Amino acid sequence: MTRWRQHRGMTLLEVMVALLIFALTGSAVMKAASEHLASVADIEEVTFGTWVANNRLNALKLSTRWPPKNNQKGTQKMADRTWYWQQQVIKTNNESLRQVNISVGLDSTYQNTVTTVTTYVTRPATSQSGG
Repeated sequence: MTRWRQHRGMTLLEVMVALLIFALTGSAVMKAASEHLASVADIEEVTFGTWVANNRLNALKLSTRWPPKNNQKGTQKMADRTWYWQQQVIKTNNESLRQVNISVGLDSTYQNTVTTVTTYVTRPATSQSGG
């Protein structure tokens, strides 16, 4: 009889505790994986939004208009989505320098932005008008 007790299997309680541990571990892994996938989507949106803002800033730097127009709005297609950008120009202490903020989002009402990029632009060499 002593020999039989040494080789017996797990009790029902031990099996249930092991299943509970596996279930908790599995749900924690699934939660972590879903949060990771959500953050990857957020990073993708910020990346594309930054590219849209940089495209707008490059177009602005190539422009000869001085000072740049304030509160301009526009759209750009990228990654099968329509991105909405808004340009804010802020006067600085230097008359030949302006701060430009480009806010980009997927909302046509410009309420929710994905990212905002800020840069400074200088008066183009060909511009004669003051601002």
